[in-house]
Amino acid sequence: MPLNVLGTNLIPCCYEPLTGFYRDGFCKTGAEDSGTHTVCTVMTAEFLEYSKEQGNDLSTAKPMYNFPGLKVGDKWCLCALRWKQAAKAGVAPPVILEATHKKTLDLIDFTMLLEAKY
Repeated sequence: MPLNVLGTNLIPCCYEPLTGFYRDGFCKTGAEDSGTHTVCTVMTAEFLEYSKEQGNDLSTAKPMYNFPGLKVGDKWCLCALRWKQAAKAGVAPPVILEATHKKTLDLIDFTMLLEAKY
């Protein structure tokens, strides 16, 4: 079982919408996940707007990628570096630590994640 940033077993982030790089509900990662989709977050209007401004519209469904489009309150596995970028801009969505993969700590300081705890 993969571990989370707290050092305990990783719990699911969300099954509806079905999230994760592998679309299994978990923020797991592997060699093919170049974006490191490991941060379990709760979407906010500010973050969704910010992401759209950065060229990644997460609000619009993209059925060809099995992507439902997200709304405020949805839980989603974000790319670690996108979350960090959003945090520096003051718009990072809250993080569910128990569902955030330990690999995140290779890219983001634990203190930053803790400050954004959901």
